[in-house]
Amino acid sequence: MNPKRQIHEAGHKRKFLVVIDETPECDRALYYASRRAARTGSGVVMLGILELEGVAQQWFGVGDLMRAEATEAMQERLDHFAARAKRVSGLEAEPVIREGSRAEAILSLIAEDRDIAVLVLASGTGSEGPGPLVTLLAGPASARFPVPVTIVPGALSDEELDALA
Repeated sequence: MNPKRQIHEAGHKRKFLVVIDETPECDRALYYASRRAARTGSGVVMLGILELEGVAQQWFGVGDLMRAEATEAMQERLDHFAARAKRVSGLEAEPVIREGSRAEAILSLIAEDRDIAVLVLASGTGSEGPGPLVTLLAGPASARFPVPVTIVPGALSDEELDALA
């Protein structure tokens, strides 16, 4: 059973969750979520996921070094997108870094933070298809999601997203 969302209880507010990754479309998701959050008195959580398969088996501290480097790179990426969210909405986005598979990291954070009410993704615009996260969540994992998923068309401009947010 999914834990009850707390967004309407005293001291809580709705949060939009955006996954920050290497895809160009994650900027579209962050832009939309930030603008929507600003207009609705909500917050934004940015999740950076470290998929470090096989790192634990590295010898003599190499795995620890790889983990530290990946964490530092992700923190820099989150800082960049936090600054973007601040510029476009005035909001301080909350950064979170998790290790593991994408679906499990997302589900785990949603279970822990009961103010997260919407997962915002953006579709890819290339010939490869809608993007890795949209593809992942359109499959069997979608049945387990405890919150709605908003998919932003990745080709929309800032102005077009402003009209929708």
